[in-house]
Amino acid sequence: MKRTVLLGIGICLCSLNQVYAQSSTLRMKAMKTEESIRIDGKLDELDWGSAPITTDFINKWPIDTGLAVARTQAWMLYDEDYLYVAAINYQNKEDLVVASLKRDKSDSHWNSDGFSVVLDPINQKTNGFVFGVTAGGAKLEGLLRIEGGRTAADVNWDNKWESSVVVHEDHWIVEMAIPFRSLRYGQDGREWGLNFIRNDMKRNEYSTWSRIPVAFPGVDLGYVGTLEWEEPPKAPKGNTVLVPYLLSSGNQDFSRSSEINSENDFGLDAKVAVTSSLNLDLTINPDFSTVDVDQQVTNLSRFNIFFPERRTFFLENSDLFTEYGTWDVRPFFSRRIGLDGGQAVPILFGGRLSGNLNDNLRLGVMNVQTKGAGGANGNNYLVASAQQKVFGRSTFQALYTDRTSYDGFNRLTNDYNRTLGGEFNYISINGNLRGSARLHTSQTQEKFGDASFYSLNTNYNDGDFYFGFDGGRVGDNYITQLGFTPRLFHTDAVQDTTFRIGYWKANPWFGFIFRQPESSPVNTHEIGSWSQFFYTHSGGLIDRSTTIFYNLGFRAGSFFDVFVRNSRSSLQVPTDLIGGDEPLPAGSYNFNEFRVQYNSDPRQAFSGVAFFGYGGFYGGTRLQAGGSINIRKQPWGNFGVNYNMNRVELPDNFGNTTLHLVGPQAEVNFSNSMFWTTFLQYNTQAENFNINSRFQWRFAPMSDLFIVYNDNYDTNALTPQNRGLIMKISYWITP
Repeated sequence: MKRTVLLGIGICLCSLNQVYAQSSTLRMKAMKTEESIRIDGKLDELDWGSAPITTDFINKWPIDTGLAVARTQAWMLYDEDYLYVAAINYQNKEDLVVASLKRDKSDSHWNSDGFSVVLDPINQKTNGFVFGVTAGGAKLEGLLRIEGGRTAADVNWDNKWESSVVVHEDHWIVEMAIPFRSLRYGQDGREWGLNFIRNDMKRNEYSTWSRIPVAFPGVDLGYVGTLEWEEPPKAPKGNTVLVPYLLSSGNQDFSRSSEINSENDFGLDAKVAVTSSLNLDLTINPDFSTVDVDQQVTNLSRFNIFFPERRTFFLENSDLFTEYGTWDVRPFFSRRIGLDGGQAVPILFGGRLSGNLNDNLRLGVMNVQTKGAGGANGNNYLVASAQQKVFGRSTFQALYTDRTSYDGFNRLTNDYNRTLGGEFNYISINGNLRGSARLHTSQTQEKFGDASFYSLNTNYNDGDFYFGFDGGRVGDNYITQLGFTPRLFHTDAVQDTTFRIGYWKANPWFGFIFRQPESSPVNTHEIGSWSQFFYTHSGGLIDRSTTIFYNLGFRAGSFFDVFVRNSRSSLQVPTDLIGGDEPLPAGSYNFNEFRVQYNSDPRQAFSGVAFFGYGGFYGGTRLQAGGSINIRKQPWGNFGVNYNMNRVELPDNFGNTTLHLVGPQAEVNFSNSMFWTTFLQYNTQAENFNINSRFQWRFAPMSDLFIVYNDNYDTNALTPQNRGLIMKISYWITP
């Protein structure tokens, strides 16, 4: 009898769980239309009036329960070529915040009143797209992918789509047309993942159609609802895009001569849809001179700094190639191709095949050939990746990279570097629990031993409590010339030689978030700890640090951070950190430091950041101070300056220095298609003063005119180093 009752209770609980799971997944039908839909923000076509409408939006942040105060209504239609999205966002005109008119500016989009649609065409909760528009008409599109177990948006990806915004006294309307040719999807899928996001800046709140827990980003694919098609969209016909460019430039290198070297060039990019979910990208003589400049940083560590990829050719489906390794060991880093020490290396041609072979298997193959320059040989780069989805959202994946040197057309068999690796990445269905296991190995022509890397990782986050651990081993000869493993390399400042020293690593962390009532001006209190331990293979200490931090988040959007840190570092070789008369000798150094930072409300016309830090530093002291100020002239202008000062005093003859990094910047938006941005970066550590001024006019969809001016000066005497002016025009052609 007892067993029967328990069985009955179990069946009821399972049934209730299934009912809850079904009822918590929202569904929406996209209605097919035969009308000609004009993207004008008026919604005066008859089919908009009969299309299914969303239910009320649910709070996402700063709380994730209850209905949103700001009402939002959204509809969807489609025809043979386009997916149409429309929304009415209720808000008084005088309360709207528009941070910028510039396209694909992520921080401005999420700090403006805006509306976005999230699409998961394969419906596997691992990859998708986001398309968003602010109340000022600024567009944002991005690829969604899993990074570190969470969904992240890469807004460097560009594609062609249309939108229109009309602002009324008590609401604003957005209308979008997203071409099916811009998406990657399975032809037989009757259901896609779907969500909508609303930014309400008056209340500093975000809401979504399908509820997303506060611990997860609004673009998270694990909590999307379902888009149902009357008929699955067909594969677009003749889905090929050509983007030729013409370039004219003049450059002057003052260290070599006073002559101006002029150059005229051209190239071609092409996109070919092999299937509706598999894409082929081709490039001939690509040029990346108009890509946004890297924001310089002061580096007082012993290791290189990671800068993100910005070049468009390497971005689509880039997670297939880049989501390997850990935060400090990356077996593939696309900036190794076509860049050497920050300087461009000519790329002759490249091709990339990427996408889904079926609902569960993704494939990526990339091949790029560079030209020999400056006495160095050219190289061929081959990268191949496969990702098999298992257990819901988890994946098995494998990566192969190969760099081979070429002398002209001759392959050099004694100059190559290869890596091979496999990984298992686990994500629970609700996304709270994540983990991974990985094993990689590398090979060079010397065929060294101890050339592997392996690690285990696990972490948990339920929104209020989180913890994690990352541990592994890097071999002495785990050489990844297409990767990024800066901690492996130690430069002896006396012998002017770099040594590889393999290591064991352990990285535990945990934290608590205490959420406050809605009536409180404080949103959250967060306290936690982050530690790192690095040891030689024989057990000797390399580095150890433990940080305890506290964050106070205000409902208005400002926050206050403070941390204290204890570090012990054992320099393996004499090391020059600041350019002193003598390098720091090898040995052990123990020091403490603290830092405080305040970020004001970014919605305000005047906002800023201020920080201060002080503590020990390798037997001496380090003082940090700085911040930023930004003034916004809504909606057309942003003007600001960043400043970072580091005062380092080391004992004896090891050096004293004060490093300054000043970065004034100005952004003027003449419209949603014409922008002018200027960055000035005065960096005493790099002894360089850089001016980068870029004008962009998007004269047709995905077709641009760029005029870019670069100027570099030595900071000591402010003498010119090099100067250049570039004019480039590209045009998007759909045959």
